[in-house]
Amino acid sequence: MKRTTSFVLSGLVLISALTAQAQNTQWKLLTDKITTPWAEKVDPKAPLPEYPRPQMVRGNWQNLNGLWNYAIIGKAEAEPKAYQGKILVPFAVESAISGVGKTVGKDSLLWYKTSITINKNLTGKRTLLHFGAVDWRTEVFVNGKSVGTHEGGFDPFSFDITTALKGSGHQEIKLSVWDPTDDGPQPRGKQVKKPNGIWYTPVTGIWQTVWLEAVGNTYIASTKQTPDIDAKTLTVSANITGAQAGDQLKISAWDGSNKVAEKTINTGETATLNITDQKLWSPESPFLYDLQVAVIRGGKPVDEVKSYFAMRKISRGADANGIQRMLLNNKFVFQYGPLDQGWWPDGLYTPPTEEALKFDVDELKKMGFNMIRKHIKVEPARYYTYCDKVGMLLWQDMPSGDLGNRWENRPGVLDKGTEQNRTAESEGYYRKEWDAIMNTLHNFPCIVVWTPFNEAWGQFKTVEITEWTMKKDPSRLVNSASGGNYFDTGDMVDLHNYPQPAMPRPEIFGKTKLVVLGEFGGLGWTVPDHTWVIKRTWGYQTFKNGDELFARYATFTDRLQELIKLGLSAAVYTQTTDVEGEVNGFLTYDRKVFKMPVAELFKVHKKLYDPSLVK
Repeated sequence: MKRTTSFVLSGLVLISALTAQAQNTQWKLLTDKITTPWAEKVDPKAPLPEYPRPQMVRGNWQNLNGLWNYAIIGKAEAEPKAYQGKILVPFAVESAISGVGKTVGKDSLLWYKTSITINKNLTGKRTLLHFGAVDWRTEVFVNGKSVGTHEGGFDPFSFDITTALKGSGHQEIKLSVWDPTDDGPQPRGKQVKKPNGIWYTPVTGIWQTVWLEAVGNTYIASTKQTPDIDAKTLTVSANITGAQAGDQLKISAWDGSNKVAEKTINTGETATLNITDQKLWSPESPFLYDLQVAVIRGGKPVDEVKSYFAMRKISRGADANGIQRMLLNNKFVFQYGPLDQGWWPDGLYTPPTEEALKFDVDELKKMGFNMIRKHIKVEPARYYTYCDKVGMLLWQDMPSGDLGNRWENRPGVLDKGTEQNRTAESEGYYRKEWDAIMNTLHNFPCIVVWTPFNEAWGQFKTVEITEWTMKKDPSRLVNSASGGNYFDTGDMVDLHNYPQPAMPRPEIFGKTKLVVLGEFGGLGWTVPDHTWVIKRTWGYQTFKNGDELFARYATFTDRLQELIKLGLSAAVYTQTTDVEGEVNGFLTYDRKVFKMPVAELFKVHKKLYDPSLVK
């Protein structure tokens, strides 16, 4: 018996080892381009296993990331006759980590298929299928039944798939995705079908975590929390699916184990919590309160989620000279940070691992930055939560699309410039996704500025869109059109000037608007063996080594100190890392080489926050 048992155990171990080996051989990291240090750490059996929605946490969930089947077929075909191989979800099909590295285009569809078994703790309840982001038009099928469609590449969505599930056993999930990239009018950011210069590789299909969640017939679909440090309050509301008459919301705020406020209201109402002895959030002290929201019926909770919030205020006000200044918690804080595109040579839109996601933010903090301009891209929710935790201010761009109009950048005059004459379809896509993005990101305190347009890229109905944005979220500032075309709307006038720092004229604009430098710098250095392309790399000014690069950069920070005295409230340097053909980052695209010394950067940046610069 003992020998038989030994043989059985050995056989099981061998089978397990062969299964794991088979899974690994189905996926291989593509290495024809540079990769980051984290690419080799990606586990194809459990990529990005972390909980994907940290602003609204429930316990019953199941991560569906991993190896799925894929096929690329003609747009006119109904369904794949056969699948072509394995793709590692949630990495875009064009990326190296996906294991595929193929383009799709407007004339083709990308199909996914997987078979899952739902965890026992999720059965017997309503089942929600969540997608962090899929670019662009998605239709989802469960066991052959269409459960819904979604258009948008940057916002999360979900479907209640309860009625499509079989009673037990394997469940089949299939997706059909169409993404026209720059052949369509939808928001797409920097993606183009023929990458070059400042335009990058397409991102098609699933690029954020896919997951299941178990809920009851009544559940919290979303929450909205907004702080007011002057009134010492937090307002909280929630959207409830399946609410019944008499249901209530119980909301409580916590400082560790200490309950600081609690309120019970009827569903559909807004609660106001008094946060009397408030701890303010800032880059130096990023304090976060915990928040609990529960639906109460008959004195008992029928659903509960955990969240967090911060007491912080972003606003503007005049200094002693009558010049508008950007205020954080009612005090002027010069905001300085890089243009950050959030691209990865191996994952494209998707950081390879959680460690990689945190790396850029951590290194920028070490360099002495207190702000990031998130440029033409939306990040996974965990990125914003990490910025909340470490104290990094964020300016959030709306991803552009439907380009075509001329850029008339005349910083001395507020002029009408030109606007794109968008079709109703194009305008509808923009409005729908901008609304969804703002809803999704509202609860992250790190975000202090919304930017609807960049450099006239698809810019249309500027005043209307800006005023709509300001009305939708009066708790943040709005940078109407970063870099122009300029209209007399929003909270600031934003100049782009390369390579040296400059600013909009404060004597013209500063009495009514913040004056900011939305982009400058772009100093380039091509580091051999760490570039995406061998030829056609570029920066706005190129250097041969890091010493020359830093010497020039230091003159820019000296100039910024003079501009701050004159009225400059914020500045954005291009950029965090090299991106594809661009070689103007603080780091190389693979994150393996720091082009300038971090400690020296911290020293020159620290001078920019000296309160004595502003009388």
